[in-house]
Amino acid sequence: MALPALAQIAHDIAVRWPGAQAALVHRLGRLEIGEASVVIAVSAPHRAAAFEACRYAIDTLKTTVPIWKKEVWSDGEAWIEGVAPSPLHGREG
Repeated sequence: MALPALAQIAHDIAVRWPGAQAALVHRLGRLEIGEASVVIAVSAPHRAAAFEACRYAIDTLKTTVPIWKKEVWSDGEAWIEGVAPSPLHGREG
């Protein structure tokens, strides 16, 4: 479910910021505290558009992409639920 949502965000960026392209990757597997879990790369003809598109990408990812994580501590563990997929994502134009 997450991969199509990430691809949709990249597509939305290309539509919303003409000439811009984006790549979004979310890591899988065990991560140590402080390691990056998301990588977003945006290219655009102008830096302002690139920064706007990058901010859009992370904000949209955080609110629409169904990603769950398992936190592990020395005395236990717990699953942290991600957001439910948004049916409106990609239709805002």
